[in-house]
This record gives sequence, structure tokens and C-alpha cells, in this order.
Amino acid sequence: MGFSNTTEAPMGTSRQLLLGLLCALLLIWAAKRTNLYLSRRRFKQAHNCRPVQRRFPNRDPILGLDAVYSQIQRAKAGTMLEWLHWRNSTYGPTFAARMGLRFPGWLGGGADAFVTTDPENIKTVLATRFKDYGHGDTRTGSFGPLLGRGIFVVDGARWHESRALLRPNFAREQIADLEALERHLSLFFQLLPRSGDVTVDLQTLFFRLTIDTASEFLFGTSVHSLRALQESGGLVVGANGEAAASASDSAFAEAMNDAQADILMRARLSWMYHLRPHPRGDAAIKFAHAYVDRFVEEAVRRREAMDLEKGGGSSSSTSTTTGTDGEKYVFLHELAKATKDRKVIRDELLNILLAGRDTTASFLSNLFFVLARRPDVWAKLKADVAGLEGRPPTYETLKNLKYVKYCLNESLRTHPVVPLNNKQALQDTVLPRGGGSDGQSPLFVPKGTIVAWTIYTLHRRREFYGDDAEEFRPERWEHLRPSWEYLPFNGGPRICVGQQYALTEAAYVTTRLVQEFERIENRDPGPWVESVGLTICSRNGVKVGLYRASS
Repeated sequence: MGFSNTTEAPMGTSRQLLLGLLCALLLIWAAKRTNLYLSRRRFKQAHNCRPVQRRFPNRDPILGLDAVYSQIQRAKAGTMLEWLHWRNSTYGPTFAARMGLRFPGWLGGGADAFVTTDPENIKTVLATRFKDYGHGDTRTGSFGPLLGRGIFVVDGARWHESRALLRPNFAREQIADLEALERHLSLFFQLLPRSGDVTVDLQTLFFRLTIDTASEFLFGTSVHSLRALQESGGLVVGANGEAAASASDSAFAEAMNDAQADILMRARLSWMYHLRPHPRGDAAIKFAHAYVDRFVEEAVRRREAMDLEKGGGSSSSTSTTTGTDGEKYVFLHELAKATKDRKVIRDELLNILLAGRDTTASFLSNLFFVLARRPDVWAKLKADVAGLEGRPPTYETLKNLKYVKYCLNESLRTHPVVPLNNKQALQDTVLPRGGGSDGQSPLFVPKGTIVAWTIYTLHRRREFYGDDAEEFRPERWEHLRPSWEYLPFNGGPRICVGQQYALTEAAYVTTRLVQEFERIENRDPGPWVESVGLTICSRNGVKVGLYRASS
């Protein structure tokens, strides 16, 4: 009996200690939540915030897994953008929804997501309250495995460093040098049929063209995917739309395709991505890193050798079309002059390559999908470039081709290359509109909340573009001067650093194709169906017949 008493006393004391600890933790948690509630109530009152009244009715109101499932299924079906467009049309310019895979605010996770197509709200996120928003954890886990800590992934001081590192490389002198683009375009033309009797998929060729030009601009040498296609016998599309003869992309180009598909799936699934292995994506990312690392290592060693020859002195100066050492300009070599951190260089190269290849190729594909169906627009383009008398345009003469510019703008409006975007609130903040019964009051945005916007829908709002907002009408740009309701290249401090590079390349390629061919004929009777990746383009390609201009 005495033995029993001696053992029960310590056990009882342990239970009391454990119970006391749990009570203390519960009190601390309750105190913190109470303090947070009171501070947020004061914040809401100070900014005249009203609760959001419009809410998408999630079937899963806790995690919003139904939204994830719907997006994946609709992306497979090619109807995701139309579904998102319908949501905004039905529930208003700003509404709340569960975006999926994030714990509710009362469990300490992110709050409801706010979806908006209100230009003032988007302006607030991208500019007015720029420091209140960032990518947070929304991109690090998904884009990070491929893109590391490059400019499209990071926030804050690291983003400023990336921006300062990259911006000089997109100076006018670099993007105005069109000789390399013309060389690749000459090979592009050789791959096109001499007459309209043969159908060709322009989209496939555009993606090859842009990875060839982007890789040469970045690495100093091209991956030559167009040359590989030429050596295989060229790309001809058969009667059923299949490729009759085609060479595979270079291993690197294929790896980038697989790696992009992988990071897109990471973004959609969040932590659920890790529930099963993804050997193809992992292998693609590993290959892409190893491929770029070879160029980085060569550039850094080259830089170190040049520094030794100069006695170790700094050689950084303003970039020109011939680089800072009198040689042909190479993006990688200029980066190596600014930093010798190999991972930093690799990350930034992959970030810019991803943007330089996919955005421009998708841009051109979407435009020519429409041009093949609009002989009236093609005729006006022919008239616009007639003054060049067949000569390739220069950077300066491109500026004078107004109708070319109108067509580019209209393509980016109707089919924005990056149709979706979002940011995460890095602290408690506010949106100017979306609260109250009329949706016109300020809206409180708790820390961790995702604010998402659909540019595809924004560009179709009739309040800004008229009753024909769904139509492709380049002439609207003769007098249209949009502001935050037109965002093909983002806005605010994070506006696309390569915007002029993409516009110049797209304008040049469009002009040269219009010069080269008398007319373009649609060979695909179906409508445009989205293929949504990191950019959007036509799911079925751009099947056309091209008729050469008479010499």
C-alpha cells in the first residue's frame, strides 16, 4: 500500500503539470487571437472597411478543394478562362472564394481569397500598396524548384537586387539590335511551304523561333531547334492535323517543356503535389539546371580570366550592343560582370528564358490564329508595311507601323499571354473597393490572404472597351488610351522588365511575315480553344496555308 502511494503522487503531479501547461498555452493562444481581433477591428474602423457581401458558393467551404478540382478539369477541357470569366460576370467585379488547400483564418492560415477585376483594386495591389503584397509562399514552393530565387519568384530586397541586375540588359541598344532575329527568321522562312497547297502549324514554329532567339540572346549560342527541324525534313501538317514529319526539340527545349508542366502542377496542387512521385518533372528540372550551369561556369571563368589580365580591377560599365568589352553583346557575360554567384546567374537566366520564349511565342500564335480568319485585317497590315518596300524594318521604322501596333495591342487585349495573376497580403491591408452591399466600400484584407485577378476578364469588361469588347477590332486603338484596365505586362514596380523586348520581337516577326506572304488562309475550322500553362495559346495550334508574295 505504501508502494502504491509513492508512485501515484508523482503521476498525479505530472498530470497536473501537463494540464496546467495546456491551459497556459490555450490562454496564450486566446489572448493573441483576442488582441489580433481588437487590432483588426480598429484597423477596419480606421479605413471604413465593410465585409464582402459577394461570395462564390464553394461546395467545400473549408479548404476549397472543389475550386482546385474545377480548375484542373476545366484546364484539361480548355474552358478554364471562360469559367473564370463567368464567375466574375455572375458574382461581380470583387468577390470572396476559397481558392483551395489553405486553412481558414480562424485556424491560423490564410483568409478567404478575394477575386477582382476592379482596376482600382489591381492598381492598389501592384502599385499604391505595393509593399503590402508579394508572392509570399504562393510561388516559392511551385516555381522555386526550377526558377530558384530569380526575379519572378522573390520579393523585397532580393527582388530589388534582381531587378537592378537585369534591367540594364534590356536597354534600347540591346533590343534595337535585330540582326540575330533576322538570321533566325530567315531559317524560319525556309521551313515554310512555298505555296498554300501545304498546311503548316505556325505555333510550333513560333515556339522554336523564340527559344532559338532567346537562347542566343542569353547564352551567346542558340539551341538551334529550327535547324534541327530543317535537318529532319521540315514540319508539314497532314490532312488530319498530325505532324507528317518532325524532329523532336533539342533535349533542353524538351526539358523546359516538361519542367514548366511540372511547376504548373505544383502551383495548382500545393502540398498535395508531394503525395506522389514526379520523376519526369524532377529529371527535367535537373537537366535544365545542368544545361545552363555549363554556360554559367564558362562565363564566370571567362570573367575571372579577364579580371586577372586587367590586374583584378573591376570592368563593370554601361552595356552596349557589343557588350562592355567591345565584343558582341551576350546577356550571360554581362551578368557575370555584375556577380560571380553561379546560382544567382543560373536562376536569373532561367527566369528570363522562360519569359522570353513562351510569352512571345504565345503572343504571335494568338495573333496569327486571328489573322488567318480576318482577311480584312491582313489587307490593312499589308497596306501598313507597304512603305518599307520589302526591306526589313529597323527599330525606328517599326515605331511608324501604327496598324501593326494596333493589332499587337488588340491581340494582347483579347488573348493576354499571362491571363491570371495573384499576390498574397504580407500584412493586414485594405482594398479600396469590394466591401458593403454595393461593393463600393473599402475591403479589409487580412495577412496571408490571396488577391487574384483574371486579366482575361478585365480586358473584356464592356465598361472599358464597349459592347464589342469580345471582338478583335484593332481600330479601337486609334483613340483608346487605357490605364489599369489594360495589363498585358503587369503594372507598377514589377512591370515586365522585358516588355519592349517582347513587343519589338513580335512586331518585327509580324511585319516580316506580312511582307513575305500575300495572304494567309485558315485551315482549322474550329474556334480558339485555350491551352493554359504559364501562358495561353491555341490548344490546336495555328494551322494555316501561306501564299508567297510575288517578287
